[in-house]
Amino acid sequence: MTIQTTDLCDANEDKVSVVSPMFRSFGGRSAFGGPITTLKLFEDNALVRKTLESPGDSRVLVIDGGGSMRCALVGDQLAALGVRNGWAGIVVYGCIRDSKAIATMDIGVFALGTHPRKTIKRNTGEADLPVTFGGVTFIPGHYLYADEDGVIVSPTALQ
Repeated sequence: MTIQTTDLCDANEDKVSVVSPMFRSFGGRSAFGGPITTLKLFEDNALVRKTLESPGDSRVLVIDGGGSMRCALVGDQLAALGVRNGWAGIVVYGCIRDSKAIATMDIGVFALGTHPRKTIKRNTGEADLPVTFGGVTFIPGHYLYADEDGVIVSPTALQ
């Protein structure tokens, strides 16, 4: 399926929620989509690693990092784990690092920006719960689609 959020919005106006335009695309895959898996954490990416080590099954990992611009929640090693384990994409409400390397990888990565500092590992955070940012609530099992025009969410898969 070729993902074009504009066409998906036009055909499914009553089903989709549009995330506020805040993200930049960093991954080698500029358009991606799939079922949502969520994490809620703050400046600690230990749970991100644990999640990306599991089979992705073409899902999209949505990370609510509280919008922190003080460190990066995803770097090239974690993005490479995502590629190896079959994740379609990662959306970070926060920062990433190693953007040049991530740009060469076959995975979608959207984030607010970049930051060179890594996180502190405290093994804190929660998984698989609804998270809200950008005017949208991301619910595990719902679907996310992203491309150059933005990010949209739907309770069902779209065609």
